[in-house]
Amino acid sequence: MKLIIEPADGVGPLLSAIKSAKQSVEIAIFRFDRKDVEMALKAAAERGVKVTALIAFANRGGEQGLRKLELRCLAAGIIVARTADDLIRYHGKYILIDRRVLCVLSFNFTHLDIDHSRGFGIVTTRAGWIREAAKLFQADCIRTKYVPGEETFVVSPENSRKVLATFLKRAKKQLLIYDPQISDKEMLRVLQERVKAGVEVKIIGSVAERVPLDVQKLGGTRLHTRTIIRDRRQAFVGSQSLRTSELDARREVGLIVRDARAVKQLIDTFESDWTTPTAKKETVSPIETAPPQRRNLIHSQPA
Repeated sequence: MKLIIEPADGVGPLLSAIKSAKQSVEIAIFRFDRKDVEMALKAAAERGVKVTALIAFANRGGEQGLRKLELRCLAAGIIVARTADDLIRYHGKYILIDRRVLCVLSFNFTHLDIDHSRGFGIVTTRAGWIREAAKLFQADCIRTKYVPGEETFVVSPENSRKVLATFLKRAKKQLLIYDPQISDKEMLRVLQERVKAGVEVKIIGSVAERVPLDVQKLGGTRLHTRTIIRDRRQAFVGSQSLRTSELDARREVGLIVRDARAVKQLIDTFESDWTTPTAKKETVSPIETAPPQRRNLIHSQPA
């Protein structure tokens, strides 16, 4: 298993994964503006690799760009499937290489997310996760129901609420959380219960209600990842925030990992971000009155 840390690792790990493909590349896309990734997909198709792009039916403010991407992909010999419109968004980001390597990402295929935002990705060869990702990809391509087969492969809306609530409830000592916006009432209640039970809870991001949680903004870069580290032994990395819509009404994908090296890297990154001098700390963080996060206006996009 390998952890991708953005923006430090850049686009290199994704390009390397695509270039390594011998038989197939399957990629789920919500936002996309990376010409380098597009060229790598095109080059794979030109050398005979079966490339399939599952492209979201819409994203806020970017539907026209998605349709243009579809046309470019088709012209390059890439198979294109469009997600259904039964969910609010198809927000998951992942790549399958030869059905042997899986990359599950918290970030989009954009300059803003890869070059200017805190994000993480998991690169794995675990057979069970690859089977689940392939099953999910196929189901969303042909618009049939996906039935989860592994709890550590976290998919909204199918199993994420149950799995993530359980993940939080099992914390004994500490929860370190990156989340741009925690607002789901059940999840907030679980976090407050963990605090009352003596669990240390630290959140980089924002919380939608005035609740007694230790919260601060990310200093120095834009926050995009959704990540939870539990008791310094396990971690969730994915695309779903602890928000009702992302748990119940959107397609989101994440993994719960136990790999000691990856978890340590996540802890080290969180602790560095927590102590960043420009971070603004708030013991209570009402999102309605929180100052807007500074962004690069040229590249600024919604999640």
